[in-house]
Amino acid sequence: MNCNRCAEPAVMHAAYSGAHLCEAHFLESVEKRVRRRVRRDDLVPRSATPDNPQKWLIGLSGGKDSVVLTQILYETFHEDPRIELICLTIHEGIEGYRDKSLDACIELTDDLDLTHEMLSYEDEFDVRMDQVVEDDPENMAACAYCGVFRRDLLSNYAEDIDADLLLTGHNLDDEAQTALMNFLEGDVSQIAKHFDASLGPLSERRSSEAFVPRAKPLRDVPEKEVALYAHLRDLPAHITECPHSSEAYRGEIQQLLYGLEENHPGTRHSILSGYEELAGIVAERYDADGDDPDLRECTECGSTTTREICRKCSLLESIQAV
Repeated sequence: MNCNRCAEPAVMHAAYSGAHLCEAHFLESVEKRVRRRVRRDDLVPRSATPDNPQKWLIGLSGGKDSVVLTQILYETFHEDPRIELICLTIHEGIEGYRDKSLDACIELTDDLDLTHEMLSYEDEFDVRMDQVVEDDPENMAACAYCGVFRRDLLSNYAEDIDADLLLTGHNLDDEAQTALMNFLEGDVSQIAKHFDASLGPLSERRSSEAFVPRAKPLRDVPEKEVALYAHLRDLPAHITECPHSSEAYRGEIQQLLYGLEENHPGTRHSILSGYEELAGIVAERYDADGDDPDLRECTECGSTTTREICRKCSLLESIQAV
């Protein structure tokens, strides 16, 4: 089968659109979707100038998603004096896993000449995920601990360097899964938080000066297309699943979406499109009703939280008590 746009052989078929694309047109398609999302989400404000540049922090794990995001953002903005890109890698302390992906991060950022920093749970919290999983004081999935610690380090580092934006490599599959999970759990407040945290255009979010805003420019691109892009560009991505990954519920949702997408191409796009519109409406209602939770400083670490002791510090206390 040839490409719909030229006579070259197609390297992929997008069932949701019917398109057959050759390598060049496929790569162009992915890049256009990322750059269109940057525009739609108002990520580059009018106030950004060479004299007043934006500082963007990319959460770079070394996996396919963050590597592809970093590559495309670099090629889009490396000659733009309004945008400064910085990469941060989090080392969780998982033997045989993060060390290899850290090598991918270093190779990529060295090739692109990007500033790259690395923080570890061991240095920052005196814990390693391998040991946390073994002890499991809260009887939770490994991802529940790891997600809290990762978000804390990313957010605090973004604040420390006075970043204007924190970008992560969540793809279409990730976001469609999260949307469906929030629907099925009936968590309306979480839908509003999701919009304000990372989905809505920056100009439409209920912003809080306590947090660096987040963005997900890769969320219009399906996971398999991200992987194909990384392969065709020969990017140094470490494509291996975390050995502690055990989010059973998300896994069920993932399999459900695989089946729906197979039988009804475009399901993921439809879910996320409708979810984003609904999330914006819900966020407006919560804003009008004044339903924002009261923010305070954690009594242990000073982080902004809705609790007396933030979730990170609460988990660390449980871990240290074992």
